[in-house]
Amino acid sequence: MNDASGRAQDPASGYRTAVGRVAVIGTGVIGASWVSQFLGAGLDVVATDPAPGAEARLRETVARHWPVLTQIGLAPGASPDRLTFVTGPEEAAAEADFVQENGPERLEIKHETYRRLDAVAAPDVVLATSSSGLTPSAIQAACRHPGRVVLGHPFNPPHLVPLVEVLGGEHTDEGAVDAAMAFYARIGKRPIRLRRELVGHVANRLQAALWREAFHLVGTGAATVADIDAAIAHGPGLRWALMGPCLLNHLSGGPGGLSHTLDHLGPLMEAMWADLGDPRLTPELKQTLVRGLDEALGPRDRDAMVAQRDRLLVDLVRQKRGAPDLP
Repeated sequence: MNDASGRAQDPASGYRTAVGRVAVIGTGVIGASWVSQFLGAGLDVVATDPAPGAEARLRETVARHWPVLTQIGLAPGASPDRLTFVTGPEEAAAEADFVQENGPERLEIKHETYRRLDAVAAPDVVLATSSSGLTPSAIQAACRHPGRVVLGHPFNPPHLVPLVEVLGGEHTDEGAVDAAMAFYARIGKRPIRLRRELVGHVANRLQAALWREAFHLVGTGAATVADIDAAIAHGPGLRWALMGPCLLNHLSGGPGGLSHTLDHLGPLMEAMWADLGDPRLTPELKQTLVRGLDEALGPRDRDAMVAQRDRLLVDLVRQKRGAPDLP
């Protein structure tokens, strides 16, 4: 069915399903990457950011991302020319079919932004936040239509890494979450649906668990920064790029699968859990980490490392798309 504007609407969810124009609010590192993703998916993008020079920086960033997006595969009609830059969130959201907000991580700024977005966006348009630290429940408190506010948290850089964490707040309609999940999947993302609000959501918490032990091992002198990074990049990190920890343990268990692994290695896992560290980021530990990384990198050029990382990510994403037997 269609809404009053003639836009396609899912009768079950009450939210728009035919997304042709996306408003991007805030075009810093994450916002600019989202813009590139949406343009590469063949959508019209209307972006806004109050920072001086934001439009020029955004267009330069999109141009820099475009060759990589071309390698991954562009949707029919995809073009950087479908980007429009406007002066404020009202103009960006007024005719949008979906809104992706990427503003500062300050609740008072979020509230002001969402009051303005909520006043002009059609009621059947989902308002998604990229926030890493704020919950949708906290953000939607500023809205007259809180039911359409969702978390749509990407992993950096969004135009390369498929993951998006989707979550509704206390007053979010299930239909809005469904619509966001469907939209992200349609543009080539890999959305996961979170079941409750958590500090840092899910993927960042998993990262934080690893960081905690890595920093503990460096701080106690058990290993150097270089060796910690090598242990991951040349060890389990290679497998982690292909599948998650539960599936890895399942495959490690042979015919007995995950059940066998848990029975066989469970006592060792619990012994290691009991021995994990609980470091604090003291000035001394920070200095040790920074000094260790500087020593490990030597004269390597940062921009060259970023470019090579992105090339390998593109290759990996393309390979994973061609591996239908892996979830």
